[in-house]
Amino acid sequence: MLRNPWLKIVLAIGFEDGWVVGLKHANEWWQWGLTLIALGLSFLLFMTAVDKLPVGTVYAVFVGLGSAATVLTGWLVFGDKLDLPELLFLAILLGGVIGLKLITEEHT
Repeated sequence: MLRNPWLKIVLAIGFEDGWVVGLKHANEWWQWGLTLIALGLSFLLFMTAVDKLPVGTVYAVFVGLGSAATVLTGWLVFGDKLDLPELLFLAILLGGVIGLKLITEEHT
């Protein structure tokens, strides 16, 4: 399976975006099924990443980038409004996540 904990977090964020969008837009049984699968995979990847990384850092990156991904998906796919203040705060959020990544060491 995947050994890089940061790759696990990136994949977990992708699945998080999927289940959050699924909660709003799922109408059919199979769409709900995919939403539940995405939810399970997201948290499974998150939980396995904390074996090698500090839980606080993992959670901050997971929630921060997951929120940014969901906002961007809403804008790109569903035509949600995205104005300058939102872009500014997303940039600040991204800067914080990058900073956490740069100062965090993996546990062996």
